[in-house]
Amino acid sequence: MNDPLHGITLEMVLARIVEHYGWDELGKMVNIRCFNYDPSIKSSLKFLRRTPWARKKVERIYLDI
Repeated sequence: MNDPLHGITLEMVLARIVEHYGWDELGKMVNIRCFNYDPSIKSSLKFLRRTPWARKKVERIYLDI
């Protein structure tokens, strides 16, 4: 199995996306509260770890960068 996310933490994924697009653009791509209102890595990680559909979207964005 060749997993492109192997060895990459969710925090690394999120940090790279925010660096590339910024919170505003990420909030448009995945319209969830933790990206659009007072965003932080910590609050976003907490949400993404509990919400599989949102995590999948974020991982897909990361793979498309």
